[in-house]
Amino acid sequence: MLNGFPKCFWRKDRNDMKMIGLIGGMSWESTVTYYQLINEAVKEKLGGLHSAKILLYSVDFAQIEQYQISGMWEQSAELLTDAAKSLEVAGADFIVICTNTMHKVAPQIQKALHIPILHIADATADVLLARGIRKTALLGTKYTMTQDFYKSCLMKHGIEVVIPNRQEIEIVNRVIYEELCVGIISEASRRKYCEIIDRLKREADAEAVILGCTEIGLLIKPENSVLTVFDTTRIHAEAAVAEALNG
Repeated sequence: MLNGFPKCFWRKDRNDMKMIGLIGGMSWESTVTYYQLINEAVKEKLGGLHSAKILLYSVDFAQIEQYQISGMWEQSAELLTDAAKSLEVAGADFIVICTNTMHKVAPQIQKALHIPILHIADATADVLLARGIRKTALLGTKYTMTQDFYKSCLMKHGIEVVIPNRQEIEIVNRVIYEELCVGIISEASRRKYCEIIDRLKREADAEAVILGCTEIGLLIKPENSVLTVFDTTRIHAEAAVAEALNG
């Protein structure tokens, strides 16, 4: 006891912790993982009964998916901008978009805010570079794998990116939306993902694999892969904790 308070409460003043604003629901399956990982990391770093200061705005993923399919990215940007502004008004110090794909509209969202967005690709690049990785495979939705918004962010850090072939891209994307986003974990799909990772190592000389969709970590674990796995959900959550405690 110190001045009447248990010693565990003296490791860090909770008031020094920044408020994390999570935009989740894309899917809610991975948002649960974000919440768990963030709180586990805070507890590990601060001990006692500490947990993270979090505001969560969970969107309806069905609406977002329809915008994606229809190529209506501006509409999805408007929806997520409203979510981010609500979190800012509520007291968030920074924003974490709990999905890789919707970072496509992160620049539009950022323009409407006075607080920063913690970008998932920048956080991932920092970890890869720290491990000496210069060439990586990327698995994600077809938007993340084929469009430039994500790959270009990695490339500006000097990281070369290789992706599956056209048929494999369709397989990876289908498993994400038809299985992982609705809580289905299939051994057959895990084997197929592992075959794709193995080919990218053999034929494209990939040094690692980025799980560039926040649901893929539910299916592929480090022990399943012939390449070092970089799970963006975990990386992003740990970066959020580092920022929150950097008061």
